[in-house]
Parts: sequence; C-alpha cells; structure tokens
Amino acid sequence: MLARLTAVRRLPQVVSVSVRHSSSLKEGATAQSREFSKKEKAHEDQYVRQHEQELLKKLRDQIESKKQELANLEKEHQSELAKAASSTKD
Repeated sequence: MLARLTAVRRLPQVVSVSVRHSSSLKEGATAQSREFSKKEKAHEDQYVRQHEQELLKKLRDQIESKKQELANLEKEHQSELAKAASSTKD
C-alpha cells in the first residue's frame, strides 16, 4: 500500500526531445525553383505593366487639360488683339 501512495505522489517528469525535420529540399529551395521564379516574375511584370498604364493615362489626361488651357489662352489672346485693333481704329 505504501508503494501505491508514493507512486501517486510522483510528479511527472518533463522530457524534452529535440526533433529535426529534414527533407531532400534545402532551406529556401521553393523560392529557388524555376516554376516559382517564373510565376513571381510574371506577377511583377503584370504589376509593372498595370502601373505604367495608369501613369500613361494620367499623362494623357494632363496633356488634354493643357491643350484645353492653351486653346482658352489663344482665344483670350485673339480677343485682346481684336480689342486692341478696334481701339486703334477709333
């Protein structure tokens, strides 16, 4: 009976086990695979193309606004010339 009581009072022992996982692939092998590199490059190329398209659209919009501004300035200039010419005739 005494043996039973001492067996119950024993604290469980903590055992640490070091587990090493290894595979045939070395660390970072996935990032170095050809398929992954191709896919990553394709995503980067797509992002760059999309970004360039957005920049080109902004530039085209700016060009159109500048053309409109230039046309307005030319009209204003022509009206000023017409005023000056009519005032010199009078």
